[in-house]
Amino acid sequence: MKRILLPTLLIFSFLSCKKDNDDIPKPDNVKDRELLNLQIKDFVWKGLNTFYLWQSDVPNLADTRFASSLQQTNFTNVAYTNFLGNYKTPEELFYNLLNKSQRIHGREGAIDRFSYITDDYTKLERDFQGISLSTGMQFGLTRYGKEGGILGFVQYVLPGSEAEQKGVQRGDLFLAVDGTPLTVSNYGTLLFNDKTSMAIEIYRLENVNGQLTIQKTNKSVVMAKKEITENPILVKKVIEKGNHKIGYLMYNGFVANFDKQLNEAFGEFKSQGVTDFVLDLRYNGGGRISSAIYLASMITGQFKGQIFAKERWNRKLQPVAEKRGGVDNFFTDEMVTESKEKMMINSLNLSKIYIITSERTASASELVINGLKAYIDVVQIGDVTVGKNQGSITVYDWIDDNNRNPKHKWAMQPLVLKIENAKGEGDYTSGLRPTFQMEEDLANYGVLGDEKEPLLAKAIQTITGITDKRLPSEPEIPAKGFIHSKSFDFAANEMYK
Repeated sequence: MKRILLPTLLIFSFLSCKKDNDDIPKPDNVKDRELLNLQIKDFVWKGLNTFYLWQSDVPNLADTRFASSLQQTNFTNVAYTNFLGNYKTPEELFYNLLNKSQRIHGREGAIDRFSYITDDYTKLERDFQGISLSTGMQFGLTRYGKEGGILGFVQYVLPGSEAEQKGVQRGDLFLAVDGTPLTVSNYGTLLFNDKTSMAIEIYRLENVNGQLTIQKTNKSVVMAKKEITENPILVKKVIEKGNHKIGYLMYNGFVANFDKQLNEAFGEFKSQGVTDFVLDLRYNGGGRISSAIYLASMITGQFKGQIFAKERWNRKLQPVAEKRGGVDNFFTDEMVTESKEKMMINSLNLSKIYIITSERTASASELVINGLKAYIDVVQIGDVTVGKNQGSITVYDWIDDNNRNPKHKWAMQPLVLKIENAKGEGDYTSGLRPTFQMEEDLANYGVLGDEKEPLLAKAIQTITGITDKRLPSEPEIPAKGFIHSKSFDFAANEMYK
């Protein structure tokens, strides 16, 4: 666990594995509840005033907003307490203090698209560890038909999950949940809830009289939701094509608990003598920065000690971070797991890599792509990425060096740094554009890891130089969802310390 004592006596922590009581007693009278609410809002303001990337751009977060010094910004300051009292909840205050948050200004008008706050940091921590209550069916949603209809499509199924046991497969389609048709107004309540099970009727795309249509399969499944710890290493294999041994890895999240398994996978690739490598990040929304550094070091190996990425904090913290030597991240040949086990990194020493991306590829995934571009040839295949070049930390309400405030479970995940590669390149908020533009196609979805799956097939074609004329240039039915099964997870689109 990593902690820093702030000048304001507020302490923040990077993710902790320490368990806390799930149930914190609530104040039993109005006066105590109002006082606690004020204390939490004080924690929000001071945390953002200290760490927030755009602190100097938000007038209400200025050090002298309520007094001539920060020391005078406290509960004895009427202007400050009145300001906090203008907001009903800590959440309302938080989003109003951000630099044009997406929640208030919308996608097009937002500057800060990714900072968030929660009243349950236990769930936040579990999401970062890859733990969720799930059927194991990962899906996307797209608009379908008239009057706000929604079509769900299965992107992949977790091994050993309830969905796999019930025979759900990639490419399966569904139009309703628990017998209720999906619409733009109800998909949230039908799919993202605390129910212990869900039922779907499975459809498939079929060619009927020369036209693709959605057809019933007469298969219905009821799936229980169970606690799952998702291994982000979904597929790993070696494909031999002529004199090419092509390593393929589908990696779906930078989860530190699986760094050891990731290193072991690269050990297997190394022992099999792979000559080329395809890294599939199409469903990877990001995660831990240290895991991204380890992955980049596994792919290369010849750049030990050289800068992989540079961090740019706010004006208050940048000088402090520089003094402590904490703004540069380096390629390494050694890793430390979450259990504090040290091990040498298995590196492939590649000078070229092929990376598959989609509109879901974000954050730490983009960090790997951009960081490697400063050193080796990166061939990107797929769709434009999300465009998140900022990182966050978890800010807790610490009351001393070892204890969080026992009266609540609020925590913030504000953006605190921008990140760029060794060449100073990092302006990709519109996304990283692929070398070869391709979208997933429900009409030709393929099996993940199969050499005929269109995006992997394109990578193999590019490696070998053997053209496959069967690859379509445009998708017939784009598999591009406006929402996916992890959209509301805290760890979606994350890059955190």
